[in-house]
Amino acid sequence: MATTTITSENFEQTISGNDLVLIDFWATWCGPCKAFGPIFDKASQENTDIVFGKVDIDQNQDLAAAAGIQAVPTLMIAKQGQIIFKQAGALRASDLDDLIQQARQADMGVTSET
Repeated sequence: MATTTITSENFEQTISGNDLVLIDFWATWCGPCKAFGPIFDKASQENTDIVFGKVDIDQNQDLAAAAGIQAVPTLMIAKQGQIIFKQAGALRASDLDDLIQQARQADMGVTSET
């Protein structure tokens, strides 16, 4: 699956409407973002059951601010509507693969209040 462009208009729907979502917050002027982009895109093609989204922080400054993005690239992972990971910095392909595996295995058990 190709990456999806995430904007303020579709962010909430994307996070809440999909089981697992990886979002790359990036900027066109960012060198590390340019290095991480192809790694992120390749992972999206290898994990077609996961939604991979990209947020251009210059085009979506309000969304970047709301998400607390202070550096790019920043990878955010949401599972079942909850943010379970957020970290700034470009990742190697092997590190991204490890994170994807951990996210798949993350226990999102819901506890009921009695």
